[in-house]
Amino acid sequence: MIDETGAQIPTAEALVERARAMIPTLRERARACTLAHNVPVETVAEMKAAGFFRVLQPKRYGGYEMHPNVFFDIQKALAEGCMSTGWIYGVLGCHPFELALFHDEAQQEVWGDDADMLVSSTYQPVGKVEKAEGGFYLSGRWGFSSGSTHCGWVLLGAINFDTDGGPPDMRTFLLPRPDYQVIEGTWDTFGLQGTGSFDIVVDRVFVPEYRTHKASDGFACKNPGQEINTAPLYRIPWAQLFVRSVSTAAFGGARAAIQAGIDIMNSRVSSNTGKAAKADPVLHAALARAIAEVNEMELTHRVTFDQLLGYAERNEPVPMDRRAMFAYQSSNVVRRMADLVDDIVKLLGGRAVYMSSPILQPWLDLHAARAHVANDPGNRSSDLLGTMQGEAPAFTFI
Repeated sequence: MIDETGAQIPTAEALVERARAMIPTLRERARACTLAHNVPVETVAEMKAAGFFRVLQPKRYGGYEMHPNVFFDIQKALAEGCMSTGWIYGVLGCHPFELALFHDEAQQEVWGDDADMLVSSTYQPVGKVEKAEGGFYLSGRWGFSSGSTHCGWVLLGAINFDTDGGPPDMRTFLLPRPDYQVIEGTWDTFGLQGTGSFDIVVDRVFVPEYRTHKASDGFACKNPGQEINTAPLYRIPWAQLFVRSVSTAAFGGARAAIQAGIDIMNSRVSSNTGKAAKADPVLHAALARAIAEVNEMELTHRVTFDQLLGYAERNEPVPMDRRAMFAYQSSNVVRRMADLVDDIVKLLGGRAVYMSSPILQPWLDLHAARAHVANDPGNRSSDLLGTMQGEAPAFTFI
């Protein structure tokens, strides 16, 4: 394939193979990544060079506009080597999709001089918004901006209450690096330590209207950028892409943990009982269940985006009950995988408690990933039932 600049676009198979080829290197760097509380600069540079961040980027800005399953396959492979790396790829790599929904003027500012420009985010609606002529003044402090030190722009969530008597207006505000500070040292967690999810501080800066994205536009799939970026890809509801970007790294983390469990099983003999772990049917059952259920969830994930892209290609709206179902399924992925790995860890005895144990970091990472609001099925249960009965969703990030 050729993009709009005449450059060769790699195949989906080549991109996924490049990601899988990075797994040994990511494993070697994982401990340093954890201790530094940030993904190494060289890892991000290698992901850029491999073209990973262009998978969902518009072709008119050097992107590939590929099926979302390509993006997620890359994320799963990277997370198998290092879940923190897979996590920031999911978050930073989905932002080209959202940026494609902004006014073209915003896209030009970000990618006009550098098609490899990266954008971080934190959608916490905690900023102070002041309406002004031609845009807004924005102030505040946000947490959880994964990969922020590697980026030249940031997407920040905030609510505009000055709507001339209308309902509050949730928006995402796009800011360049000179307009905000990344506060390093604010990310000290028990898992996903390497994601560099630092705080962002903004001291009353002006954000023009065209550098904002209304949540209501994302929900309705009627975004300004769709006038320019007309590929079916950009008719998929934005929330469906994002929620999966923060649950899919768990596939790689779970696979790494399962393989670590198998490796420990094959070499462990209890010093107390003299029994070999590889003869333990209870451990066999826990590993087999984990392998099967991860495969089941992956098949569901793949079918989900085949269906979403199918609706987009037919230019049909995705039924609200399907959107609610897809979001609910995504919200359960991390918790289910963490529970599956729990069942393996508790059967490995003392071999699983050392920091050097290969199962420990992915196990901790899975539990840390549960904390993301999108990975809480409690936020999705009522809308799943309600939309099945024809009710409008209460949580419209769907």
